[in-house]
Amino acid sequence: MPKASTTVDLTWAGDLVLSGTSDRASMTLDSSGVAGPSPVQALAFALAGCMTMDVGYILTKGHQPFRALRSHLIADRAQEEPHRIVQMHLQVTIEGDVPADAVARAIALSYEKYCSVWHSMRQDIVFTTSYDVQP
Repeated sequence: MPKASTTVDLTWAGDLVLSGTSDRASMTLDSSGVAGPSPVQALAFALAGCMTMDVGYILTKGHQPFRALRSHLIADRAQEEPHRIVQMHLQVTIEGDVPADAVARAIALSYEKYCSVWHSMRQDIVFTTSYDVQP
């Protein structure tokens, strides 16, 4: 079954603030990051969310129970226009009795195969990952 197109509708709400909807989801985008995330922050949320969801899904499918799953993304931007993301690091933290190699494999699978957000971005962005497993 083919994947449906993603449709987003944005409405200017004043200043540099946009109100957006996509299917049943909604969000506010704010260039200054006050009323909602800026577009670049939204992109970072999307990438971190995509990979973190993948990791959780892969570990669950592999019968690797965990109590908590967190991620922390740092995205460095170019100093010159258009201030695009040039480098990112994603730190994943897992709490539970999960083998480190299972976490590493889940992150690698997300990065190499499953994360549609990453595969929609420029592939010349330097992207590194790390993880921590806490008992």
